[in-house]
Amino acid sequence: MALDTPPETTVPTPVAAPAPVSAPAPERLTGRAALVLFVLCAAQFMVALDFSVLNVALPALGADLGMSQSALQWAVTAFALPSGGFLLLFGRTGDLFGRRKLFLAGLALFGTASLLATFAWDPASFLAGRSLQGVGAAAIVPTGMSLLTTTFPEGPRRDRALGISGTLLSLGFTVGMVLGGVLTDTLGWRSTMGLLALFTLIVLPLAPGILTESRNPERPRLDVPGAITVTGGLLALIYALSTAAERGFGDTDVIVTLVVGLALLTAFVVIESRAKAPLVSLPMLRRPTVAWGNVGGLVTFATMTTAVFVLTLYLQEVLHLSASQTGLVFGVQGVLSVVAGALTPKVVGRFGARRTLVLSLLAQGVLMAGLLTIGKDSGAVLVTVFISLASMVHLGAIVSYGLTVTSGVPDSEQGLATGLVTTTQQVSMTIGIPLLGVLATTQGDLFSGVRLVLGLAAAITFVTALLVAMGLRRRA
Repeated sequence: MALDTPPETTVPTPVAAPAPVSAPAPERLTGRAALVLFVLCAAQFMVALDFSVLNVALPALGADLGMSQSALQWAVTAFALPSGGFLLLFGRTGDLFGRRKLFLAGLALFGTASLLATFAWDPASFLAGRSLQGVGAAAIVPTGMSLLTTTFPEGPRRDRALGISGTLLSLGFTVGMVLGGVLTDTLGWRSTMGLLALFTLIVLPLAPGILTESRNPERPRLDVPGAITVTGGLLALIYALSTAAERGFGDTDVIVTLVVGLALLTAFVVIESRAKAPLVSLPMLRRPTVAWGNVGGLVTFATMTTAVFVLTLYLQEVLHLSASQTGLVFGVQGVLSVVAGALTPKVVGRFGARRTLVLSLLAQGVLMAGLLTIGKDSGAVLVTVFISLASMVHLGAIVSYGLTVTSGVPDSEQGLATGLVTTTQQVSMTIGIPLLGVLATTQGDLFSGVRLVLGLAAAITFVTALLVAMGLRRRA
């Protein structure tokens, strides 16, 4: 069965020969819908920016606040833990009690936390600010996505809206890498956090008058045991995988938290199977579109962020490019991401979301394999070409997996569906580098390590594309 054929085929009684029907022209986003899209995409861009803007500023931050090299990892982990751990909880809470309220609360907390991180006076105050940023992001991302999918109904308008959102998500990560270096060199590391506070000051005043509150006609009930086990499980799992990058999987803390995380997530599944009002609908997870769509999303994010990480090391440590030259390479990637954002809705309209997801994963794997042609003395041009093209098809995977997971889901469960989508995004960006990227720095020879990671990333992406293609043939 083709990936995008309907689950059931009926033969209608013929009444008349239909006239040829041309493809409908894309609907324009005008007025209030355009403003809603601007606010929601600006918030998503801000969170994506936060994932990478601090990376190149870490050495300067450590010297200023007196943080050791090993402690600097917590500047990233302190944000990743709550931003990934609380996503499902906040996505469902928004469904039950109001997405707009939670979105605005998340924005306010994110902005306040960014100010705390900007003016931090010691490591503890800085890490507190980063942790609160993560909590704010965990509220912003799923509620923002569900507000977007409920504002724009399935069809060309949602395809276009998610195309723009996916472009800005990918672009935010890339721009953060380039902008972080410029800001650190010119204004100091604190300006990277100040930029996020400024973004919030722009978005937050606009949002209340533009966004409308979601309505739940049923009396809200929150699955507290499910919320505790899934949040605790995700927090423990992300902590274990992040810490393993520094200490290795044989470390006692890593083993203990990994076991605790898996145990809590197992308990969560048991609780959800018996709860009257579950936090996560297990029948929804059994939908092939939800299950396999999220698998595709997990792999495309994890492998792409890992590839960008190891290629940054390659360009600067092997080819000895400057930070600005390296930024230029990834700047080209960002420009082509914008182009891909305009093209992806047309591709989805032509082939369907499921086929686009599979084709994008296949192409991403092939282009990552092409990066294996880099050498020890040259390869900057090859990196620019292959990573930029890979970024284009990666964006196609981002948009199509979001459409695949959320299509056919009722509005009352859109927060849950988008919570799963964004949990996949956050967790994949958190675990990709610890699980794969660390191999580049532990092989003795960095160049050999980079090639090993790129080869594994290409193989994993390609195999995932085949598994997703087979999985999506089975219909719920």
